[in-house]
Amino acid sequence: MQMRLDKFLSDSMEITRQEAKKLLSKGLVFVDGTVAKKGDIKVKDETDVTVNGKKIEYKEFVYIMLNKPKGVVSATEDANDTTVTDLVRKDYPKRNLFPAGRLDKTSTGFVLLTDDGVFAHDILAPKKHVSKEYIVTLDAPVDDEIIEHFNSGVTLADGTLLKSAQLKPTENPLVVKVVLKQGVYHQIKRMFGVFGIGVNELHRTHIGTVELDKTLAEGAYRELTQQEMEKIYSQSGAN
Repeated sequence: MQMRLDKFLSDSMEITRQEAKKLLSKGLVFVDGTVAKKGDIKVKDETDVTVNGKKIEYKEFVYIMLNKPKGVVSATEDANDTTVTDLVRKDYPKRNLFPAGRLDKTSTGFVLLTDDGVFAHDILAPKKHVSKEYIVTLDAPVDDEIIEHFNSGVTLADGTLLKSAQLKPTENPLVVKVVLKQGVYHQIKRMFGVFGIGVNELHRTHIGTVELDKTLAEGAYRELTQQEMEKIYSQSGAN
């Protein structure tokens, strides 16, 4: 990858080209240890670029872990409601982010935001679909028969036969863990609905083997670490 220095600064620092040029004119930008004042200098991934003493690293794509609150919709834009991308826009104003997989408006937990369409396809494609784990609060307890139905594959009211899913009881008879490898609309609510059980709360805790950071408050977010990315890639089989 090779690009103009002003574009490198603009993309990496989430600033405008004009703001990048101001940094250059002030002599705050160094390329491989030498002050740079022209935006048309060509730089590469491995080029050492610093601004005001801070090293700047280029990121072609970003991958963000968000703890979604209730009332926020998993969309890029909405005329009436706050979206997951609205929550992060102040830090990523120039990124065309979207949720790689969705949570209902009333559900909470781990949403992965990215601008990498190939990555999103790899983790959502039916043949590669990365597992998701949820903590689900119900209005009635489950029994062994329902657990077996989940394991065998629940048939929805419209006749759709779903893939096998794990249903794990907890110490609280009204709270269970569910692991899915599928992404059907309102899937968990519809699955329990087959057995006359309502879902009161649904919270996503994992995507693949990556767990939602417990230090993230509702609405808070951070970028995935390289190790977390590798875990997701390993389950999806993506390259």
